[in-house]
Amino acid sequence: MPETTITELPDPSGFGSDPFTDVLRDGARKLIEQAIHAELAALMNAFSGDKLEDGRARLVRHGHLPERDVMTGIGPVPV
Repeated sequence: MPETTITELPDPSGFGSDPFTDVLRDGARKLIEQAIHAELAALMNAFSGDKLEDGRARLVRHGHLPERDVMTGIGPVPV
C-alpha cells in the first residue's frame, strides 16, 4: 500500500520547472533588471539639470519597490 494518496498533477500554466528553464528564467531576470536600470539611468540623466526653487534636484531616486513577477514567454520571472 502506498504511503500517500496524493497524486501530483502537471502545472496547469504549462510553465514547469526544469534545470534548462531555470537557467533561462535566471538569464531573463538579469536582462530585465539591466533594462530597468538603463532606463532609470537615462531618465535620471535627462532630468538631472532640473532644480526646484530652493536648488534641490527636481527628480530623485528613493529606493526601489519590492520584488514582483514579470510574465514572459517562459513563465513568470521575479524581478
